[in-house]
Amino acid sequence: MTTTYTSYQLITKDMTSSIERIAKKSDVSRDTEYYLSKIGDVKSVDDFMADTRLYNYALKAHGLEDMNYAKAFIRKVLTEGVASDDAFANKLSDTRYAELAKSLNFQAYGAAATSFTAAQKGVVDKYMRQTLEEDAGNENTGVRLALYFERNAANIKTGMDILADDALGQVVRTALGIPSEVAASDIDKQAAYLERVLDIEDFQDPEKVGKFLERFTAMWELQNPSDNYDPLTVFGTSSGYGISSDLLLSLNTLKLGGS
Repeated sequence: MTTTYTSYQLITKDMTSSIERIAKKSDVSRDTEYYLSKIGDVKSVDDFMADTRLYNYALKAHGLEDMNYAKAFIRKVLTEGVASDDAFANKLSDTRYAELAKSLNFQAYGAAATSFTAAQKGVVDKYMRQTLEEDAGNENTGVRLALYFERNAANIKTGMDILADDALGQVVRTALGIPSEVAASDIDKQAAYLERVLDIEDFQDPEKVGKFLERFTAMWELQNPSDNYDPLTVFGTSSGYGISSDLLLSLNTLKLGGS
């Protein structure tokens, strides 16, 4: 059986080839072709949300596939954009929503929003990476966690950034040998501890991230030799990380299911 580290290395040593392999899959190729052929015709949030295939593609690209039912919530994210500090997406601790609003920035650019690279190739690139990680997770959850951490490591600035994301937290706890029960303890104390034992700035250095992930994959292999780990515990349903408490609260204040 291929180890977690070996599988991770096989994917990352030639990421271009790995992405190209994903892009050639019939379902991925078909959905991507549709997205690129149609997204330029979208001139408003209403247009975007009226096309289920475009809507689902863009949400999956941003790791939000499990939220495709929450149309009123997503509409609010896209309508308010990210220009204002008070914008809905900027108030959420989960940054995936702000990224979606940046990719499809109707608030800033109106009908021209989908003509920009961010809304076209940018979304496709995100979709390919997301699909790659999901496929890797079908074989070994540890590999998916490592790929996810690598992609998001540069966004880590504090211990709280790690704790705010279940998947990042799982990687760090595993690498450091921290019992999962610790996750239930005082969050401020957890954040302070992580900042003591880690040099957070190391996560800005790809080489140091690689070394950290060597440690993670080795520890993962020791703890999960048969990879019997349930990915739903850190990745929600099929993508991204779990739904945060502020998101659940926001959902409760909106009428969901609208289009």
